[in-house]
Amino acid sequence: MFSTIRNAWAIPDLRKKLIYTILLLVVFRLGSHIPVPGINTALMTGMGEGTLFELLNLMTGGAFAQMTIFAMGIAPYINASIIMQLLTVAVPAFERMQKEGEEGRKKLAQYQRYGTVALAALQAWGIYALLLNGFGGDVSLINNPGWQTAAIMIISFTAGTAFLMWLGEQITEKGIGNGISLIIFAGIVSRVPVMVEDLITGLRYGTFNFAGIALILAVALLVIGFVVQMNEAERRIPVQYAKRVVGRKMYGGQSTHIPIKVASAGVIPIIFAMSIMAFPGTIAMMFGAPLDGGGTGFWAGFARWMSPNHAFYAVASFLLIIFFTYFYTAIQFNPVEMGNNMKKNGGFIPGIRPGRPTSDYIAKVLGKITTAGAIFIAFIAVFPMILSIGFNFTTFAIGGSALLIVVGVALETVRQLESQMLMRHYKGFLE
Repeated sequence: MFSTIRNAWAIPDLRKKLIYTILLLVVFRLGSHIPVPGINTALMTGMGEGTLFELLNLMTGGAFAQMTIFAMGIAPYINASIIMQLLTVAVPAFERMQKEGEEGRKKLAQYQRYGTVALAALQAWGIYALLLNGFGGDVSLINNPGWQTAAIMIISFTAGTAFLMWLGEQITEKGIGNGISLIIFAGIVSRVPVMVEDLITGLRYGTFNFAGIALILAVALLVIGFVVQMNEAERRIPVQYAKRVVGRKMYGGQSTHIPIKVASAGVIPIIFAMSIMAFPGTIAMMFGAPLDGGGTGFWAGFARWMSPNHAFYAVASFLLIIFFTYFYTAIQFNPVEMGNNMKKNGGFIPGIRPGRPTSDYIAKVLGKITTAGAIFIAFIAVFPMILSIGFNFTTFAIGGSALLIVVGVALETVRQLESQMLMRHYKGFLE
């Protein structure tokens, strides 16, 4: 990985893209420290660090704890993306737009931006309501409650999310890697010092010992190794192309393969699952559930169920990750279309008849590979949550998902760097 980055840095064009990406991520981190007007930040300091609090902090890189302009993070954009992809499958008009090519995708992207702003405004109103009732406490965290303050805060939170959406799109278009994933990556990495501090605090107060910390680090290294292996693992379906004569030339006759990655969906299912699981807890706090997970009543109990330290959260996350893995893979791969394209070009899988049998065979292989990848990713994400139920250690609970996202985004970014370097080598060869 470091060798790839060093080689990419030596190429002027890629170096500009790397610098551009780093600068925009720095802008994101700087914006995470700009507070929204009207909030009593002194009362926010050190208040109820409950499980949901830590989850929202993880997704926003600590911006939620400080109630800055990026407090909502990129979650509204992710939720809008989920809704748009579901509509593309369910609504024929959106499906036609997707098949129209570049123009259709631009229209869908524009609708997704509108949906992001709408969801961000709704969530911003929810945060204002949370601050008004002191996150279920007795003291309001807003200095001068009123419609003017509410308007300023809602506009600030919404504008912050819209700006993050723009940053992500700029990184994807002009930088290196997927902008939205890199923003989440930067937020999680910025929380690493806090996680280390939690480990040290646990060691100081006897929650952990040196052997326990050594075990956690060893497990983390093993998980990183397994994630790297699963991201690189692929099932290759052999394809043979028949010889055909066009004019005086003969084409085809070569053997190739269709690579199907075990973790073809990458970190997208985890990001989607975390965004959805954070939403119900936020709704519970809007109805008076304390942020620290205490209190009594329906909403307080519901908030505890939706915290990473509860078994229900672990089970729901496991099922959501599997669902989104299948869903995202189904969007990426169309076995029927692959089989038809192969047939048109004179290709066939040895031992399988062209047409419908080929499509069924590809779908069968894809289903097995997707099942293995989905269960692996879901297990790695949920296993730390299961352990944390006994230890009551929140940072450890969300550490599995964070580790998967960090490793997955890093691998994908390096892979894009390698592909761009390879493309430039081909250009140099042709010149």
